[in-house]
Amino acid sequence: MKEITAARENEDSGEDYFKNLFNSCSSLMELIVNIPQPVIAEVDGVATAAGCQLVASCDLAIASHESKFATPGVNIGLFCSTPMVALSRNVNKKNAMEMLLTGDFINAEKAKEIGLINNTAPKREKLTIEVSKLAEKIASKSSMTVSIGKKAFYAQAEMDLSKAYKYTSKTMRKNLLKYDAKEGINAFIEKRSPEWKDE
Repeated sequence: MKEITAARENEDSGEDYFKNLFNSCSSLMELIVNIPQPVIAEVDGVATAAGCQLVASCDLAIASHESKFATPGVNIGLFCSTPMVALSRNVNKKNAMEMLLTGDFINAEKAKEIGLINNTAPKREKLTIEVSKLAEKIASKSSMTVSIGKKAFYAQAEMDLSKAYKYTSKTMRKNLLKYDAKEGINAFIEKRSPEWKDE
């Protein structure tokens, strides 16, 4: 907030600074969604405004019981418009609007209930263990398959129903032609663990 206030002293009243600030923030959030690897947020504390946006942008999120979340811009006359993008794509409209319009904090249980996070864990030690378990479970899968799935998940979410089914059907056809799909299906039939080549 101090940097934003200082930027107002610039000749353009801070417009270039504000543009760069929000472009950088948006680029980071888009990068999280667009990289092939799943990104897990481990939250142990307060996540407000861009922090809440960061949590919502991640593919998965686990928070300590003590964590709190808010989009409090409305309290200082600055609507959390960019955090709204990620929030509204993860939380239903009524809950997103309540957070955006009131600026109130929600606790970790409420965040789980509305879909902002996946799960909660006791503070620090258990939190890191839970995040590591989730990361290890995902890492045990074919990274090629996970990458295909992550890309398809976000792409289809922006399409109408018919286009989404056409897109995902094409994605599954391409996926079935990959080595890991053949290996995974054979391993299932043969009742053994698959040996992924990530191809």
